[in-house]
Amino acid sequence: MASAPDSVQEALEHALGEAIELRHDLHRHPELAYEEHRTSELVAGKLRAWGYDVTTGIGGTGVVGKLQNGNGPKTLGIRADMDALPIEEATGLPYASSFKRKMHACGHDGHTTILLHSARYLAETRNFSGTLNLIFQPAEEGGAGARRMIKEGLFERFPCDAVFGLHNWPGIPIGQFGFLTGPAMASVDLVKVRIVGKGGHGARPQETIDPVVASASFILALQSIVSRNIDPLDAAVVTVGTIHAGIAPNVIPDSVELELTVRAFRADVREHIKKRITVLARSQAESYGASAEVDYPRGYPVLVNHPAETEFARQTAINHFGVDRIESNFRPISASEDFAFMLEARPGSYLFIGNGDSAPLHSSHYNFNDDIILPAARYWVKLTEDYLSKKPT
Repeated sequence: MASAPDSVQEALEHALGEAIELRHDLHRHPELAYEEHRTSELVAGKLRAWGYDVTTGIGGTGVVGKLQNGNGPKTLGIRADMDALPIEEATGLPYASSFKRKMHACGHDGHTTILLHSARYLAETRNFSGTLNLIFQPAEEGGAGARRMIKEGLFERFPCDAVFGLHNWPGIPIGQFGFLTGPAMASVDLVKVRIVGKGGHGARPQETIDPVVASASFILALQSIVSRNIDPLDAAVVTVGTIHAGIAPNVIPDSVELELTVRAFRADVREHIKKRITVLARSQAESYGASAEVDYPRGYPVLVNHPAETEFARQTAINHFGVDRIESNFRPISASEDFAFMLEARPGSYLFIGNGDSAPLHSSHYNFNDDIILPAARYWVKLTEDYLSKKPT
């Protein structure tokens, strides 16, 4: 059975209307990676008004609110992402985006609202002993804002014994919590391959080195990586997303450019896929007399939740919401998340809360469900009070 409503829930319910208005305001004014100036100013202003020691500009447009209470030695970090996506909104909502090709299509407006809603209550009650660092991160959507904040001294300036983050998840019932120990979200690498041949007239292919044929062979060979080079018990994805070549049907082009997405749940698998793609690109091209250029920049690493912190997060939900609010069949996610960088630097866990029957993330029809603001904010309050408990341990 779920636990009965408590004073935390009652207080958060009392201010819920204001939180929803804030979420709609953020949704109406989306800002892309490293452009979150209005959002950062709004966040910083509210935190200051509530008594937080606020630092801005870390990681570009990042904000950290620090609240110390009592003499407890422990330090806790909670992170929310703030950036939007370059998507044209198609929801038709009264608070839809005011800007062309900018939209909160992943719920970061909701995540920011949730953390602010809990921040206000925590500042008013201060029912904890220790140091709370609220991290409002820019540029999660491909900009690696977490990595930049860390490089600019996030955890040296704001030590955290543990750090936690949260993401809404469509398709999971509203307010249900999902926890995963170990690899929870995949790494991602975006690979560019250029197959270089010798162009010419389509009627005289013998005078050319056709990069289109070589590219086709390379694409087919890629299918052997997951099926023949990776342990069947290890998940991985290799996807060719774009192919660009030629300007006319009767002309063989000089080159073909391909872009790939690669995802894995283990660092060694990620590295092995890189080696195999590089070898296949070059060998397949050379077998047709062409050559291959491979650009393989690293994206986000595997998001690995630490066992002790994940169990603590899970027990927090069980103790304050009931075991029936835990999604028992929640599975690892092949999407990627730059909170992985924070979990490489500090122990912690990334958890999920159901958004209900909504459009998928990154869809032009997606909308964050306001019904999860209350339970998610209450969860952050309870996690903070439990982690930074005033009771001796």
